[in-house]
Amino acid sequence: MWFFNGSVRPPFAKTPRAGEESVWDYPRPPMLAADDREIIVAYRDQVIARSTKAIRVLETAGPPTFYLPKADIDFKHLVPALEQSWCEWKGSARYYRLANSDVMSDVVSWTYPRPNDNFEALQDCFGFYPGRLQCSVNGESVRAQAGGFYAGWVTNEIAGPMKGEPGTECW
Repeated sequence: MWFFNGSVRPPFAKTPRAGEESVWDYPRPPMLAADDREIIVAYRDQVIARSTKAIRVLETAGPPTFYLPKADIDFKHLVPALEQSWCEWKGSARYYRLANSDVMSDVVSWTYPRPNDNFEALQDCFGFYPGRLQCSVNGESVRAQAGGFYAGWVTNEIAGPMKGEPGTECW
């Protein structure tokens, strides 16, 4: 199924313009990249996290997922959730919900308490769903990756098409 792994861009991929990155140039397995831009995660008017020490996970066909250090997160806004999942690359994840919501919210954040080899840098870092929170990169509002399941951060620097969009089930 995964013929494309970042070594060759498929013919249907958009050619990135100057200042853009193609999701088809990202590797599989994914790689980690430090990012010192200002990242802000908020819910309504409440800032949940603010960091200039993010880590981007870059994986073929998907927009980057940003992880922020635990030290840059205000945990009064988050509570542990029961959900768990497993990623073939990163390992076992634990999830968090909003603490200040009147109703039981969807999960909005996750972490890998003991990430697999090659992803140790994600320990004590948290990812956030941009479709459920307001997220920004250097002041640019992030758009959520299509599909609901994914948590990629779509910004103007990203060229696709990206998994999760209609017609991408067979990549």
